[in-house]
Amino acid sequence: MKKTKSTKSELRNELVTIGGFHAVAMEPEFLGKVADGMEQGVLVWDENGFCTMFTDRVFDVLEMRTTDLYLGINRSDFLAGAVARGELTQKAVDKTQERFSRKTPFQFDRYLRSGRIVSTAARPMKDGGYVVTFTDVTLQRKESADLDEAKKASELAQAKVLETLENEKQRQYEVAMLAELGDWLQTCKSLDELFTVLREFMQQLMPDSRGELYIYSNSRDVLDGAMSWGEVDLHDHIKADACWALRRGRNYSLVPDKISFECPHVQDQDAPSTGNYICVPIVAHGDTVGLLHIQFHAKETKKVSLRLPHKFAAQCGELISLAIANVKLRDELHHQSTRDQLTGLFNRRHFLESMRNEIKLQERKSGSFGVISFDADKFKSFNDNHGHDAGDMILRSISEVMNALFSSDEVLCRYGGEEFTVLLPASSRAETVEAAERLRESVQEISISYAGRVLPTVTISCGVASFPRDGTQIQTILKNADNALYLAKDKGRNCVVDSAELKTGKIKAV
Repeated sequence: MKKTKSTKSELRNELVTIGGFHAVAMEPEFLGKVADGMEQGVLVWDENGFCTMFTDRVFDVLEMRTTDLYLGINRSDFLAGAVARGELTQKAVDKTQERFSRKTPFQFDRYLRSGRIVSTAARPMKDGGYVVTFTDVTLQRKESADLDEAKKASELAQAKVLETLENEKQRQYEVAMLAELGDWLQTCKSLDELFTVLREFMQQLMPDSRGELYIYSNSRDVLDGAMSWGEVDLHDHIKADACWALRRGRNYSLVPDKISFECPHVQDQDAPSTGNYICVPIVAHGDTVGLLHIQFHAKETKKVSLRLPHKFAAQCGELISLAIANVKLRDELHHQSTRDQLTGLFNRRHFLESMRNEIKLQERKSGSFGVISFDADKFKSFNDNHGHDAGDMILRSISEVMNALFSSDEVLCRYGGEEFTVLLPASSRAETVEAAERLRESVQEISISYAGRVLPTVTISCGVASFPRDGTQIQTILKNADNALYLAKDKGRNCVVDSAELKTGKIKAV
C-alpha cells in the first residue's frame, strides 16, 4: 500500500496530550512498550487516592507481587503493604499521606529488604491526582556514600598530615631550643651564670610552668635553693628524703588520673600544687648534685606549647646535669691550678697573674695598690720541736685568720713554705700598713692545740710595699716588700715594717 505524505493540518489532528505528555496518537500496544522500556516504574493516583494507571516496571523496582498493586487499589492499602514489607514505617506513611494532602511535589527513599534503595518521587497533576515514579538508586546512593566516605578519609588523611607536619615543626623547634640552651649552658663559667641563663630559657621554653632548682649543700644534709622561675616561692632548703625522685634515683612525674603521690617538698610549698609536675635529679660525674622541679599548669594558655612537656623537662634536666658537671670540673681544675693544696689560698702563679692585672688597671686609673709579705716567726725550729704535722696546722690556722680578716676582693696567697702574700687592690700605703697590723694582731691571738697540748704562740713579721711608689714592675714591688719583711725580722720579729724604712739604711737590699 502506498503511503501518502500527511499534511501539516492532518498531523495536528493526530496529536494527543495526556497529563502534560505530548505525542502523536499511537496504538496502545506501542505505548505499553514505551512504558515498559522506562527505567522507572510509574503509578498514577486520582484525586480520591485510587490507582488509575501503573506500569509493570513498578513490580520489578519495588519487588512486589501482582496482588500488591492493581487498578482501583486505594492508596492507603498500597502504603500499608509497604509497611508490611518493611519498606516504610507507619510514621513515614502518615507523613507521606500528609504530603499528598498538600498537593505539592515531594520525594523520599524506600529501603527494600534486599538492600536496594528506591527513590519515590510524587508530583501533583492539574486534575488533583498524583503521578509517582519509582527509581532504583541503589548504585547512585552507594557511589555517593563511597564518595562521601572517600572525602572523609581524604579529610582525615589531610588532617593527619597537617598534624604530623605541625608535630614535626614543634619537634624541630624544641630540638633547636634544646641545642641553644645546651650551647649557652656549656659556655657558663660559674653556677651563678648557669642559673641566670637557665631562668631566662625556662621562662621562654615553658611559659606556662613554674620551677625550682636545688643544689646539695656542702654537708649534703639538705639541698639549697639555687634559682626559680614563675610564681613559686623558692625554699631556702629542702631535705633529700622530701622528694620521690631523689629517693628512687630517677625522674618522677605526678600526673592527673594516674597512681602517684605528691612529694613532701611540694606539700610544704605555700602556693597550691597544680597536680601535674616532674622532679629530675641533677647528676654530675655519677653523683647526684641537685634537683630540678617543674610544675605544669593544668591547661596551657600561651602560644608556646610542648608536645610532651614531661619528656622535654627531662631533656632539660640532662642538659643541666652536663652543664653543672662541666662547671664543677672547670672549678675543680681551676682550683687545682690556682690554689695551694694545704691551705686553700691562692698559689704563687695566680698571685703573680693578679698583680699583673692590677698593675694594668691602676696604671689606667692612676691609682695605687698595696702588697703585704709575711711569714711565721721561727717556723723551722717550730717544725723541729713539734713536727711537720703541727707545722701544717699552724699554716692552716694562719690561712683561716686571713680568710676571716679579708674580703673576697683581696688576693690571699701562700707564696711558698711559711711565706704568705696579700694583694690589696686600690689601697693606699696607709691602708696597707693598717691591714698588715690587724693581720699581725689576729695571728698572735690564735690558740692552737695539737696532740692534746696547746702549741706556743704564733707570731708573724710583715713587710709592706705599694704601687707605684715602690716600683711599677712585679719583681720590684715584691723585692721591696721582702726587704721590709727582712727588716721586721732584724727589728725583733712580730712587727710590721713599711718599705719606706729601707731608706734609713738599716738593711741593704738583697
